Amino acid sequence: MFELRASRVVSYKNDLLSGLTVALALVPEAVAFAFVAGVEPLVGLYAAFMVGLITACIGGRPGMISGATGALAVVMVSLVAQHGVEYLFITVVLMGFLQITAGVLKLGKFIRMVPHPVMLGFVNGLAIVIFLAQLSQFGVAGEPGWLAGTALQGSIVDVAWLQGEQLYMLLGLVILTMVIIHYLPRFTRVIPSSLAAIVCVTLIVMGFNLDTRVVGDVASIAGGLPSFHIPVVPFTFETLAIIFPYAFILAAIGLIESLLTLRLIDEITETRGRGNRECIGQGVANTVTGFFGGMGGCAMIGQSMINVNSGGRGRLSGITAAFCLLLFILVGSSLIETIPLAALIGVMFIVVIGTFEWSSFRIIGKVPRSDALILVLVSGVTVVTDLAVAVVVGVIVSAVVFAWEHAKYIRIEAREDHKGSTVYAVTGPLFFGSVTSFLERFDPQTDNDDVVIDFARSRVADHSGLEAIDTLAERYLNAGKTLHLVHLSDECRKLLKNAGSLVEVNVIEDPKYFVAEDSLA
Repeated sequence: MFELRASRVVSYKNDLLSGLTVALALVPEAVAFAFVAGVEPLVGLYAAFMVGLITACIGGRPGMISGATGALAVVMVSLVAQHGVEYLFITVVLMGFLQITAGVLKLGKFIRMVPHPVMLGFVNGLAIVIFLAQLSQFGVAGEPGWLAGTALQGSIVDVAWLQGEQLYMLLGLVILTMVIIHYLPRFTRVIPSSLAAIVCVTLIVMGFNLDTRVVGDVASIAGGLPSFHIPVVPFTFETLAIIFPYAFILAAIGLIESLLTLRLIDEITETRGRGNRECIGQGVANTVTGFFGGMGGCAMIGQSMINVNSGGRGRLSGITAAFCLLLFILVGSSLIETIPLAALIGVMFIVVIGTFEWSSFRIIGKVPRSDALILVLVSGVTVVTDLAVAVVVGVIVSAVVFAWEHAKYIRIEAREDHKGSTVYAVTGPLFFGSVTSFLERFDPQTDNDDVVIDFARSRVADHSGLEAIDTLAERYLNAGKTLHLVHLSDECRKLLKNAGSLVEVNVIEDPKYFVAEDSLA
């Protein structure tokens, strides 16, 4: 099968050539996402240039490509439709401020909370989304599909498909592009195979005057330099009330997609990016973009994979991609508009094959069923809704499964020591999921007058655990018996101390026992 292999050596030549390849792939993507958001193509292209340039310079992951994305565009469309593009620009500015705040507060570390099955579901779902987006290019331009006028209009099943010679021509060129990308590295790595494939297919189409769609058939990309522009909106609390929900959602989606892409590139390149710095870089990029007429953006997994596969490892690759895109807009629009869409579709199909975790089919029967369910669930939700919702759903389900499983691990063994005391040895975490089982194992009426609960192999994890101890203490005190809590870890002691009146102070004793310290465990 096809593989995406990342060079482990930083090379200026590879950075320059891979940046050019990425820039070619950015054009149709930026235009398409601009249409999704309901704005002019240049709004998407300017966002791809500015977000890509700034994050390449100051972001936390060299080699990662950022720009206008579909995950953000689908949120923007309702804002633009209801309030206009100027409200979009000020929303992007606020989105940037929120992302900068997240970086300053070091919230990027919470990406560690995303379990591996969620990560697998994320890349698989995103690969499917990229694949479905390319299938729309197989439709007849300007013709509504058979679902026109229904709620599903615009979905992939709504495409009026190409027929006959046009379809075969497009398929043939796509396959040719994929074959060149796959086999060229076996003969030479002088230039990135993706760039070589785009050039070869373009020359073939031009040389034989083949009738197939090109970038220029989608939209004209000619334009000038982006200019500074303060969004024309009333600066009132009413405006803030309108834009803040959109800005918050966009900021969250942008950071989640960027940080997950960062983790993926980390694994491929066997290096480590800086999550909090990436949050700040994304925030600065979006703030600037909003003031220069761009629609904002975040990390793009497809283009990042193209860059890594082409040998792009340093910041120069992202900077090159951004400036090449700007040159396309300023002086090279007529040349870029002659590139066949089939070549770009072929490049993205290779990205899909390389992005999808095919090993998930092999391991899905070997991992716990809960992990397999989460993997499939996140993939499906990513396709049906968006990345942020999918990741949140995956993390919540993973947390619920974790709590349910660990609630079973609480074990309590009762015995009588040489002093005639009833000793309970607790094993496992005491938290909201296990407190019911914990309380059921004690019987104040039948126990001896002196009771010891040994937490040497347990930890009090949360408020529910404190409440359970308080309840148990009250039961033993009402029964006229003495309760000792022993072998509490440092963090448990801290929780109990901070709980104040929630726990009876006179039942917390450890005068004759060795304390199990975490530092020695």
